[in-house]
Amino acid sequence: MKYYCIGIKGAGMSTLANILYDLGNEVSGYDDSREYKFTMDGLIERGIPIYYDKHDLDKDVIVTYSKAFSCDHKEIQRVKKEGLVIKNYNEVVGDITKMFDTVGISGTHGKTTTSFLISHILKSTIGCNYFVGDGSGYVSKDNNIFVIESDEYNKHFLAYHPQIAVITNIELDHVECYDGLEDIINTFAIFANKAKLAIACGDDQNIRKINFKNKVIYYGFNDDNDVVAKNVELTDRGSNFDVYMNGEFYYHFDLPLYGKHMILNALASIIVCHNYNLTKEDIYKYMKTFEGAKRRFKEEIIGDIVTIDDYAHHPTEIKVTLQAAKQKYPNKEIVAIFLPNTYSRTEALMDDFIDVLKNADKAYIMDIHCDREKQEDYPNVSSDQLIAKIPNSEKISLDDCSKLLKHKNSVLCFMSCTNIYVLLDQYKKLLKKTLKKS
Repeated sequence: MKYYCIGIKGAGMSTLANILYDLGNEVSGYDDSREYKFTMDGLIERGIPIYYDKHDLDKDVIVTYSKAFSCDHKEIQRVKKEGLVIKNYNEVVGDITKMFDTVGISGTHGKTTTSFLISHILKSTIGCNYFVGDGSGYVSKDNNIFVIESDEYNKHFLAYHPQIAVITNIELDHVECYDGLEDIINTFAIFANKAKLAIACGDDQNIRKINFKNKVIYYGFNDDNDVVAKNVELTDRGSNFDVYMNGEFYYHFDLPLYGKHMILNALASIIVCHNYNLTKEDIYKYMKTFEGAKRRFKEEIIGDIVTIDDYAHHPTEIKVTLQAAKQKYPNKEIVAIFLPNTYSRTEALMDDFIDVLKNADKAYIMDIHCDREKQEDYPNVSSDQLIAKIPNSEKISLDDCSKLLKHKNSVLCFMSCTNIYVLLDQYKKLLKKTLKKS
């Protein structure tokens, strides 16, 4: 079959394009942005064409498009006028999940890292396919298991068909497409109950509100879970812990990641892999070699400076990123550089953003970025509101990136789900040039 993906440089769409290609389909795509994005790596590797202007399409091509593109976008309007078949992005993904023994990883936070960790262990042992929404995806018909990051945005994951459903946590987010927290909890419940087995973080009180109609395994730090992490040790080398299943000691694990939230992600991964009859020794072996996900606490050391690129865009994610930085680098200044995404999220979680960014020694805030909302619809929402209530904070942009050079022996955490890496790249160039002169 032939597929045409509009918005192909988006994280989810680029992954879908890669997987459709791996399944033997002919794939091409369109995007407005001509600049390089890290999500292009898989497309380039596979030789998938990316178009930026009008071009001919075969009449039998199936079109799917990113939800970041409005229905009145010129390219979507063009393919509609040509009478081409259009399928929603999540429907195309859902069709793929039917083909395999699918493990759907969901949650407000942690689903990318958990998806990567599970797929890393399974790939290294019995083999698996995977679909992670950071631009990574691979499918072979020879593999039966399909690990997929299952995003709750716009209820996309309700089109999926998991055999195992993981829920890492549930919090208020995506307020532009949900009618409050209860609506979010109910939607996760629908997703989880589609599976034969649910694996859920029992420490999360919102998850505990779900009426599971299938088998459920709860995990966490609290003793009322089926799988519990005990004897936790957080060091500047990583995280160590013992796992107990149904009250019995299972195994000790060494995790090369930072923060207690990562231990929760590891517990979910251990349960999934145990369910596929992997030995505890193999789970330990390959967990210890896990290097993390793209844009999740990705570090680079330049002189006495450590830069961290992280996808954190929700207050809870910012909080744990800063905590992890302090765990690994307890003797360095912790600097937060944050690019807020969407006016609705910034407005709804304003107080929470302020509280967590206060934990940094210094905070820099960029102007709010948003592709799918108009600033005029949120006239009273801006980064200035954050800066006014966060001590030792100030505005930053590409034009005044050089102000970051004053920080010495520091950890600079660049956090956003959008293109803050442009600012990070500019800063690193300036820093290296400065160090070369000194």
